Amino acid sequence: MHDTSSDKASILRARARELAREPAPEQPAGNVLSIVAFTLAEERYAFEAHHVSEVLPLEELVPLPCTPAFIAGLVNVRGKMTAVVNLKRFFDLPESGITDLHRIILLSDGTTRFGILADTVSDIRALPVHALQPTLPTLTDIRAEYLVGVTADRLVVLNAAAIISDSKLVVHEEVGS
Repeated sequence: MHDTSSDKASILRARARELAREPAPEQPAGNVLSIVAFTLAEERYAFEAHHVSEVLPLEELVPLPCTPAFIAGLVNVRGKMTAVVNLKRFFDLPESGITDLHRIILLSDGTTRFGILADTVSDIRALPVHALQPTLPTLTDIRAEYLVGVTADRLVVLNAAAIISDSKLVVHEEVGS
């Protein structure tokens, strides 16, 4: 017969050793970026998560006449009309049309808020800063302008603050009557 009291004691000792073990040293918060990863034209991109207020499914995108081609339209987010930017057009990437599978990534800096049209949103995760390389030769100048870095597996981390504050994304056009 098995002695269950010695089995229990063995299990308890193993648990006690595990709880008494020194924790692994944590990386300082400054060495890790929290990112929201997404795809555009089958390329992988990310924004730092602190600029992303939320991710929404694409519903009822209303076209906005007399705006640049990169303005996809407006969406209603809890009673507030929010502009949506199509980065594929802004970055001159191939387009495949807009479906109900697309997502809107709401970016905000506290004063300015707009959406970014994404093909998919894949994950939210921590990314070590040391994993970022400065650039890729295949990036166009306009994308390089907003670049934080690129990982070895070709995830392009974009500077959301630079995109939010870019005057090229502000439409100052008036329609004459």
